[in-house]
Amino acid sequence: MKRKAAIEAGLSGINKIGTLIEESEVLLELAEEAHDAASAKEASDKLAEARGAIRASEVQRMLSGERDRLNAIVSIHPGAGGTEAQDWADMLLRMYLRWAEKKSYKVEVVDFLQGEEAGIKSVTFTVGGEYAYGYLKAEMGVHRLVRISPFDANKRRHTSFASVFVYPEIEDDIEVEINEADLKVDTFRASGAGGQHVNKTDSAIRITHMPTGIVVQCQNERSQHKNRAMAMKLLRARLYELKLKEQEEKMQEYHKEKRDIAWGSQIRSYVLQPYRLVKDHRTGMEAGNVDAVLDGGLDEFIEVYLLGVSDRAKAGG
Repeated sequence: MKRKAAIEAGLSGINKIGTLIEESEVLLELAEEAHDAASAKEASDKLAEARGAIRASEVQRMLSGERDRLNAIVSIHPGAGGTEAQDWADMLLRMYLRWAEKKSYKVEVVDFLQGEEAGIKSVTFTVGGEYAYGYLKAEMGVHRLVRISPFDANKRRHTSFASVFVYPEIEDDIEVEINEADLKVDTFRASGAGGQHVNKTDSAIRITHMPTGIVVQCQNERSQHKNRAMAMKLLRARLYELKLKEQEEKMQEYHKEKRDIAWGSQIRSYVLQPYRLVKDHRTGMEAGNVDAVLDGGLDEFIEVYLLGVSDRAKAGG
C-alpha cells in the first residue's frame, strides 16, 4: 500500500505539470489572438508554477532510497566551546523545529540535556512525516557559526561548532535482531520539565548495547515503560544504521561522497559577523538572509544538495 501511494503521488505530480503546461498554451494562444496582456501574464504564472513542480518532481526522484520515506531521528551535539557552542546547538534545534513546522511534520523530543548557563548539551528528537529522513539526511554533518558572542563581555568574534546526526526511524516491519542478554538497562531520575512526578521517580531509561557500545536514553515520558519502548526504538534505528554502514563500507562506490563528521570538515557555515551569509560547502550555495535560514528556511539548501548528489553520481558513471 505504501508503494502504491508513492506511485500515485508521483503520477499526480506528473499530471499536474502536464495540466499546467496545457493551460499555459491555451492562455498564450488567447493572448496572441486577442492581444490580451492579462492572459499573457496568467500564462507566464502557469509556466513558472510548472517549472516549480518540475523541480519538486526532480527532488522527489532523488528520494527513492529504501529509507527515504521513513521518519527521521535527529541528534544535535555541541562541539568544544562550552556555553557558546551549547547556545549554537540550541539555535540549530530551533531551526529544525521551525523547518519541520513549515512542512507540517510532527516532532517529538525524546531526550534533552539543558546547558548549565544557556543552550543545550545534547538533544534527540524524532521528525514524523513523508520523506522526513530523505530530506534531513542532507543535514548530517558539522555546522559552523561565526558571530560576536553574546556571552563575551569584550564583544569578540567567536566560531562555534555543532554536529548533527540523522538516522531513519526503523518501522516495525524491518527486522533488527536484538538479544536481551546484550543489553544493559539503567533507570535514573529524569531532569528538566515534567513536574514533581518526573523529579521523584526513576522513570528515565538508559540502554547500552554491549556488543557495539551504542548507548541510547529516553526521559520524555513519565512512564518508565513508555521510555523503555522509545529507547528500544532508538536502539533499533542505531543498529540498523550501523548494519547498513557496514554494508556500504564493503562497496566503495557507494560512499565516494561520504565525509567524516569531524571538527574542521563542516558542511555549512552561518556567518553573522563581520558580514551575513550562509554557505553550504558541499554545493557552493549561498544565502544572505541568515535570519530566514535560521528560522527554518532550509528547503533550497536541501534540494540543491539532493540534486547535486544526483549530478555527481551521473558524472561518476
